[in-house]
Amino acid sequence: MKKQLLTISTILTVFTLKAQNKILTAKDYERAEQFLSYNVEPLVSGTAVYPNWTSGERFRYLVNTKNGKEFLLVDPAKKSKVAAFDHQKLADALSKATGKKYEPYALPFQNINFADDEQSFQFMADGQLWNFNVSTNTLAESKSAAGRGSAGRGGAMNRMGGYAESVSPDGKKAVYIKDWNLWLKDLASKKETQLTFDGVKDYGYATDNAGWKTSDRAIVRWSPDSKKIATFQQDQRHLNDMYLVTTNVGAPTLKAWKYPLPGDKEVAKLRRVVIDVENAKVVSLQIPLDDHRSSLSDDIVDGGQLADIDWNPDGTEFAFLSTSRDHKISKLQLANATTGAVREIFTETVKTHFESGVNSINWRYLPKTNEILWYSERDNWGHLYLYDAKTGKLKNQITKGNWLVGRLIKVDEKNRKLYFTGYGREKGNPYFSYLYQINFDGKGLTLLTPEEGNHQVSFSPDFNYIVDAYSQPNVPTVTVLRDIKGKLINELGRVDVSKLTAKGWKAPDVVKLVAADGKTDIYGLVFTPTQMEAGKKYPVVDYIYPGPQGGSVGSWSFAATRGDHQALAELGFIVVLIEGTSNPMRSKSYHDMNYGNMGENTLPDQITGIKQLAEKYPIDIDKVGIWGHSGGGFATASALFKYPDFFKVGVSQAGNHDNRNYEDDWGERYNGLAENSDYAAQANQTHAKNLKGKLMLAHGMMDNNVPPYNVYLVIDALNKANKDYDLVLFPHSSHGFGANNPYMMRRRWDYFVKHLLGAEPPKEFNLRGTNQNQ
Repeated sequence: MKKQLLTISTILTVFTLKAQNKILTAKDYERAEQFLSYNVEPLVSGTAVYPNWTSGERFRYLVNTKNGKEFLLVDPAKKSKVAAFDHQKLADALSKATGKKYEPYALPFQNINFADDEQSFQFMADGQLWNFNVSTNTLAESKSAAGRGSAGRGGAMNRMGGYAESVSPDGKKAVYIKDWNLWLKDLASKKETQLTFDGVKDYGYATDNAGWKTSDRAIVRWSPDSKKIATFQQDQRHLNDMYLVTTNVGAPTLKAWKYPLPGDKEVAKLRRVVIDVENAKVVSLQIPLDDHRSSLSDDIVDGGQLADIDWNPDGTEFAFLSTSRDHKISKLQLANATTGAVREIFTETVKTHFESGVNSINWRYLPKTNEILWYSERDNWGHLYLYDAKTGKLKNQITKGNWLVGRLIKVDEKNRKLYFTGYGREKGNPYFSYLYQINFDGKGLTLLTPEEGNHQVSFSPDFNYIVDAYSQPNVPTVTVLRDIKGKLINELGRVDVSKLTAKGWKAPDVVKLVAADGKTDIYGLVFTPTQMEAGKKYPVVDYIYPGPQGGSVGSWSFAATRGDHQALAELGFIVVLIEGTSNPMRSKSYHDMNYGNMGENTLPDQITGIKQLAEKYPIDIDKVGIWGHSGGGFATASALFKYPDFFKVGVSQAGNHDNRNYEDDWGERYNGLAENSDYAAQANQTHAKNLKGKLMLAHGMMDNNVPPYNVYLVIDALNKANKDYDLVLFPHSSHGFGANNPYMMRRRWDYFVKHLLGAEPPKEFNLRGTNQNQ
């Protein structure tokens, strides 16, 4: 009798639990999927303006209107904006030539190239190259490229026979690497000349290897006259190898490359050289070997070229920066390109790490006046300074105040004016970028883009006009044309989201919070379900990227979609992105708040921020999830290990869980040298035994950025601690997961739905792209 009662009780318990367990259907996932980019972007019109300038400073651009895609022609001098050509006649001509039906505002343009004479343009359509005459409205097949040409800026990258070329400023020649040596190619005659002869394996010329990324391109900086290049011979012979192993039927292939780590006795070294490409002469700079470092980031490449190099116009000399292994010392020097003699101009030493701008190198050599424009955070804010290049003495500080210079865009030496982006000077969100002008002497500071928002600007070739696109995360983009003084000339377009809002779409909320220190302002975004139930509390999912070279929000400009944040919210969550302390675009002290302890991962800011949001939003503070990729994967696992009573569910993707196992420059820049920082205490495997909640780990087995040994360390620690966890591995994926991203997204949704929402997800829902057999 007792046995029968126990059985009935068990059945009733199971039935009750099932009745309480919510089930999400495929329809629920389909509704969430409507908020992913491939469903949202087609409903957005009036997108970004990319001007195609002519020599007369008129420009064309493609705008996505309610009717479709239309090219417009703008004449700033006349303040006019008209159709760039007769779209209907082009559609008719193309239809007649191909036998296919084309609509005037749905033309399949590819690689469009306008001629400088404004009378014709070339484009690819359905695999064929065409030329359309605007004056006569005639279409003809084209067999060769024409129009503006491809010379342009020095250092442009082309491909040839498996090698990556660096093209000279005059577009007539290129250099490339072959068998660890540099070769020169005349682009007209195709003649090839060997420039160096002593390059050997792991001690080659212009080699591109930062450990976390490698390529076969030649890293050089051409002189403006296209006669010389500044480059290096990179010594990696003393470095250890990193290994990856392919997954395939039969014997795997071993992938090996040089990958220095924090704590290694030495890092890669650079023997700096100048090469006279016309005479195949190599001149070594008369300085010791430099560490593989720059003032830009954890690499020595800037826009495909060698960073921290600035030539004089005639190619006789150039200024360059040598940065110490720990980024604390930056030495500005001047090199004679003929003899290799080097003169030190000045040195800047900082307590933490030196950088010359926000994702931009902002120092310049001005040989005409023997001056140096310099960027420094010595007064706690990133500002510009003017130095005497002969004496190395400071002449004057140019910008000052509790705000910072972001990117130096233009140096007008003739009028002694500077044009640059700045952050934090205007009221409101400190992450909004504005364009400014100032004189060399620090006078005449002028705001050129006054509308509130994040401004993204570009300039006409002769620097007389500005194309300015401004927006906010919750305010769509407006693009305008201005003259160089900032005066508004014409509106070029507005992003129109009316079709989206008609379907229930809404922008995220922008929020201002207080950091864990109780006094510092921090900012973030909040995504809530488009249909919220009154009186209901929602689990919260915290998306995190802790930096310190960037943050969770990323761009503060408008975007109709930001990853899958809104889609995830539609499944029954409130999704938050909080820009924690120690990230850029603020003061130096703000950026350095976690210096030496990257294991902090802004997590105290995330916790206090979510608690503040729970006072305003219907958040269930007992159901907090977190996820992130790369540094966000590191932070996610750390959150569940260090704050297990707050973070209950986490999805950790491609995490650099122990920075002793991640490339040398990133860790040593923000954490300090291994002998000065406790890397072991910050490593996730050290704290894995504290896991209480549900943790999914995911990693690509061919990740050459954050090698998979990082996740193995955590797995090993969890196994030893007898902890349950979930694991997703992608045998062929690198750091970004590539084609596996839709699958990872679906698994992430399922994980939060099941373990945080307490619901059952639909089985193996097929997000677009997850079915590899389709």
